[in-house]
Amino acid sequence: MLFVFISNSSNPGRFINLVPFHLQTGNCFYMKVYDTVTAAIEDLRKRGYTTDFNLVFDSIQCNSGNVRPEDFDITETYRFEGDTDPGDEAVVYAIETKSGLKGVLMYGYGVYSEDMSEDMIRKLGHR
Repeated sequence: MLFVFISNSSNPGRFINLVPFHLQTGNCFYMKVYDTVTAAIEDLRKRGYTTDFNLVFDSIQCNSGNVRPEDFDITETYRFEGDTDPGDEAVVYAIETKSGLKGVLMYGYGVYSEDMSEDMIRKLGHR
């Protein structure tokens, strides 16, 4: 996947948005923009992401058990940065498991982030 810069034609130097571009199909995928973590989670729930996932060291956990990194895909990611408090920094992941569960994982990064395995770090794409 390639990211394409979108700019204003009247001011071409001004950056407006970064849009994921799928190389094989040539399609642009416009991600939604949310002002708050709550708004992101509420909209994802309306779109069928109803399972709550929690991060554990080497997997994500839900009511039906643990899901290893190789058994789920991240379909959408939303990053939120706290204006004044680094403790407000979070990432919301929309997740689909190989078994068909769709849900949300909210991960607070920064000062209060939790330990996780190398496989989980690679899967979540940060640290």
